[in-house]
Amino acid sequence: MNTYKLLTPGPLTTTSTVKREMLLDRCTWEQDYKEITQKIRSKLLEFAYATKEEYTTVLMQGSGSFVVESVLTTAISRDDKVLIVTNGAYGERIVKMAQYIGLNYVVYSVAYNDYPKEDEIRRILEDDQEITHIVMVHCETTTGILNPIEMISNLSKEQGKTLIIDAMSSFGGMEINVTELEIDYLISSANKCIQGVPGFGFVIAKLEKLVVCEGNARSLSLDLYDQWKEMDQNGKWRYTSPTHVVAAFAKALEELVEEGGIPARFSRYQHNNRLLRERFKQVNIHAYISVEKQSPIITTFLFPNEQFDFEAFYSFIKDRGYVIYPGKLTDVDTFRIGNIGEIYEEDIEELCVGVEEYMKVVAK
Repeated sequence: MNTYKLLTPGPLTTTSTVKREMLLDRCTWEQDYKEITQKIRSKLLEFAYATKEEYTTVLMQGSGSFVVESVLTTAISRDDKVLIVTNGAYGERIVKMAQYIGLNYVVYSVAYNDYPKEDEIRRILEDDQEITHIVMVHCETTTGILNPIEMISNLSKEQGKTLIIDAMSSFGGMEINVTELEIDYLISSANKCIQGVPGFGFVIAKLEKLVVCEGNARSLSLDLYDQWKEMDQNGKWRYTSPTHVVAAFAKALEELVEEGGIPARFSRYQHNNRLLRERFKQVNIHAYISVEKQSPIITTFLFPNEQFDFEAFYSFIKDRGYVIYPGKLTDVDTFRIGNIGEIYEEDIEELCVGVEEYMKVVAK
């Protein structure tokens, strides 16, 4: 049995009490289980500053990518055209989904360590009046960059577009007011900042947008509209739901409230991130993303020198109780460390001591 903690962007380290919820077997038809589903839906709306009069929450089986694809195939019809804004591998995955589904789309891409530019997006929208939807990843897990959600929201409102935000790695770890931002579809997952386990994701959708999506989906299992219609009746999922994961997520939501809500969790994550960057810098390991663009979710670090052996470093750190992530960049050597999950200052301190030891003894 492993005893290490996950310093990854999800799955992540969960509490023992969240794990304990998965020890019970539950029937999907039982009223108490349906009530768990409905409570989750309501609580997620609260965290998004949304009301049930304007928005709804739809839970969908599968990983975060399943849920992103469910939104794309349901919310974007054959007559629509979507602008995909990307600066990382997860934005590029959305492009691949669009290709598989057969969507009409255009891509606006910038460097992995750069922000999308407002004037360039506006020019694309003004030049191509066929564009009806915009989709962007909020926190790009490839690097840890936090994309400008307010900018894309303002552009979407100004140009009258439907806005889809992949908030997989940010929702629950930082405040996102979907009503104020007028986000039409916000997507996230159980095993990210709310600190549940993998198995389902969720969409916070504007009702006036979702109600007109009947018949759009090119997939039966991923039909977000049909899932909503079924779930909205009594909390019943259309097909077999991940019962153990759902119960664990309900507990994770309770623990988020107990911690002090999203502001308190953001503060903890941000402190983890700042400490990590400062201590790593002291041993010549530098962050890839500049501090003003850095999210508190995950941090990408450059290899300190050409002799640096990531596999040896990874094993050294794992032997001391922590698992980190390889990089996803192709043009420069990096590794990544997640700041989220049941991780506190003492964990970051302990990790940094191990890294300092490695750099002094092994990597000299």
